Amino acid sequence: MLFCTKTTLIAFGIFLLCPTSATGQVKSGAYRAMLKSLLSHTVPEIQVQEAARDSAHILFLDAREPKECAVSRIGGALSVGYDHFDLSKLDNVGKDKRIVVYCSVGYRSEKIAEKLLAAGYKNVSNLYGGIFEWVNQGHPVFNDKGQTQEVHAYSRTWGIWLKKGKKVY
Repeated sequence: MLFCTKTTLIAFGIFLLCPTSATGQVKSGAYRAMLKSLLSHTVPEIQVQEAARDSAHILFLDAREPKECAVSRIGGALSVGYDHFDLSKLDNVGKDKRIVVYCSVGYRSEKIAEKLLAAGYKNVSNLYGGIFEWVNQGHPVFNDKGQTQEVHAYSRTWGIWLKKGKKVY
């Protein structure tokens, strides 16, 4: 039988709201809890700090729609979209290339990563927390003019998870 005391519930609430001490994980406990339930976890996931550290050796694929990518993207990312994803955009990419797919929070990129794995790409990961967590952890994003603070926040509902940067809808 499970006994929940007021102290236990308060401690659990603090756990969910406090940032984790592990380097590189999604910092917000509430965001982490939402992602845990939203994502299927069907593909390997990479934490922001690891992706940022190894970015010179990674091909980033942006699974957001063109209007989102136009606002900003991770440096050097290739826009592949979601609604009209076309695998032929990767015809010149080797099946062993290290690929990290991202979107706003990780849902759409998880679905695109599944397609890449099914197509025979062997080294594919989903950026856990997406571009929102990338920016939340202080990593730069770019548009056609250079570095920017702007990030397409997808919608006001989803934009609550973007804590840094300038939200664009």
